[in-house]
Amino acid sequence: MSGRDCDIAIVGGGLSGGLIALALARHRPDISVRLIESGAQPGGNHRWSWFASDLDTDGTELMARFRKAEWDDGYDVRFPAYRRRLSAGYRSLASEDFAASLERELADDTIMTGRQVAAVDAAGATLEDGTRITARSVIDCRGFAAGDQLHGGWQVFMGRHVRTAKPHGIARPIIMDAKVDQLAPAGNEGAYRFVYVLPLGLHDLFVEDTYYADKPDLDRSALSGRIDQYCRAAGLEGDPVSFETGVLPVVTGGDFGAFQAAHRNPGVSVAGARGGFMHPLTSYTLPIAVNVALAVARDADLPGEQMSAKLETMARQYWRKTGFYRLLGRMLFNGAIPQERYRIFERFYRLPEALVERFYAGQSTLLDRARVLIGKPPIPVWRAIKALTTSSPELASPQSKEDS
Repeated sequence: MSGRDCDIAIVGGGLSGGLIALALARHRPDISVRLIESGAQPGGNHRWSWFASDLDTDGTELMARFRKAEWDDGYDVRFPAYRRRLSAGYRSLASEDFAASLERELADDTIMTGRQVAAVDAAGATLEDGTRITARSVIDCRGFAAGDQLHGGWQVFMGRHVRTAKPHGIARPIIMDAKVDQLAPAGNEGAYRFVYVLPLGLHDLFVEDTYYADKPDLDRSALSGRIDQYCRAAGLEGDPVSFETGVLPVVTGGDFGAFQAAHRNPGVSVAGARGGFMHPLTSYTLPIAVNVALAVARDADLPGEQMSAKLETMARQYWRKTGFYRLLGRMLFNGAIPQERYRIFERFYRLPEALVERFYAGQSTLLDRARVLIGKPPIPVWRAIKALTTSSPELASPQSKEDS
């Protein structure tokens, strides 16, 4: 007997923590796990989406354990001067389905909800009530922590599940509808705005108002009003079922070594956005979270210090691999006039579809990068040069303005 409560303790039951627990259950059921979550259920109140082409065979098999919305007849994008239908399949997972699948797939004593963690160390986690959970290996998945090490902007959004009185008639996702007014809410005027629409059923839609914003301010009242306006204009009025809000980092640069050092806890592994595992421009996290979960499962016998070193190395490799997307982020935030930022995406979506798929998967080739950058630029050359030589603001902590 080891005398420990479990082999692996995962602190934070969001997307990354939950997927690691699931991958261990699927591939190493002999290993005991505790998934410690402060909320009432794993996953919180979120929706995660991805393209079918983002995942390899192993990743697709892992995500097959979840009930999710699936569209195999493509998706649409809309801009003021251009619209297009692309053929890639699209997937979306709601947090309630995420939690339900984890409850079903994981061993009975795995999930610990409503438990605040006061401290973590290489030997376990101490809860606020004094309870100690001891483990051979500890993985910290508690989410992105803003600081002065990374620079960039923010993706600010509010999503609403709407139930319409009559069939809404939308057959496929609208990933980006940028035909909307580009003027952002007061206090966050520097933004690129688009609306994202998912047809969840004959009468059900998920409508999200999204901004690539210079500031992390989230005005719930203003965004809710914008969703009302969009639904009225599109004839999609109905009853609200639920909503979610979010403020995600869009990383354009910084000192990643300092970021890792700021979050380093000797012998404790760091995963998820807290570890730097996020697409720096799109903020998509699911594909890389799946890859990290499978990597943990493959080397689940590693001692805590070695697992920590493994994930730090993966994060550094991912940072180097995604430098191109940070460059594009600087062009977006530092080079484009806010009301004309949509032109960057409008031009991007005219490129070959396979290039678009690799872009979202974070797998752009050298030729892809050349195709994105060469040709008539969507912003003046002098602005592009200025963008590449100018640092974005530090990623300070998000602020939320409640309804008045």
